[in-house]
Amino acid sequence: MRKTRILAVIVVLLCCWLAGAPVTAEPLRAGSARQTVDLSGTRMEVFTYRPACSDPSLLLVFHGAARDARDYRDYARTLADRLCMLVVAPLFDRKRFPSWRYQRGGIVDDMGVVQNPRDFTGRLVLDLVDWVRKQEGRNLAYSLIAHSGGGQFLGRLAAFVPNEAKRVVIVNPGTYVLPSLAVDAPYGLGKVHSGPDGTDQLRHYLQQPLTIYLGEADDRDDEDSDTAAARAQGASRFERGTKAFAAAKSLAQDRGWTLNWRRVELPGVGHDARKMFAAPQALQALSP
Repeated sequence: MRKTRILAVIVVLLCCWLAGAPVTAEPLRAGSARQTVDLSGTRMEVFTYRPACSDPSLLLVFHGAARDARDYRDYARTLADRLCMLVVAPLFDRKRFPSWRYQRGGIVDDMGVVQNPRDFTGRLVLDLVDWVRKQEGRNLAYSLIAHSGGGQFLGRLAAFVPNEAKRVVIVNPGTYVLPSLAVDAPYGLGKVHSGPDGTDQLRHYLQQPLTIYLGEADDRDDEDSDTAAARAQGASRFERGTKAFAAAKSLAQDRGWTLNWRRVELPGVGHDARKMFAAPQALQALSP
């Protein structure tokens, strides 16, 4: 009789899963874990870490071009322990998320066609936040951090996808969304902006809680992001980040607008996600 009841429960849960019906939400497991989630019809693998603290906030962590989400989850564990944050690191696989959909945010495809805002890849981040909140049963606050290719992705999210992040930290990205309407998206706001002249979106972009977190030794020519649009932003990742921040600061001063961007630098470190995340400067970069 007991085996029959257990079998019946398994059958019911399986039927609910196959039918797409929600199964009872459960908080994320303690320690490190991995699972597959459904985000508005897009199934994604996520790597998680729950620290030993009560009522943690959420830290979403995004990998670089190597698509090594598990490693990035592990890089962020020290931050999670110190700041009492759940870590959730989604995997954006190459097949479904080539560079135009991941690094460049799905804003403009490889043929130069502007995509529907509903299809911008950053929308999946909002779906992932909703999923975690449902699992945890509370409207927890969240921050975002990413290195290299993931930093490019978060830069596009900050510019083009409305969000409620407490802080968006882009670490050593290869390219930026420049605060300019004269530069076409996804390297500026040109051709992809709301309102009659784009001024409101440009001002909103400068008001985003964006941290440009740079390794001072990441100063070699960037051979990974070597397009004409990327080279126009500078030769190295450090130079590009310095120029992007300076452009935002200058524009805010000229227009009398609020600038919520922040620049944090780490001496002696180059293009190394593990060292960037482990440094005390990472805590400064994530602070509200």
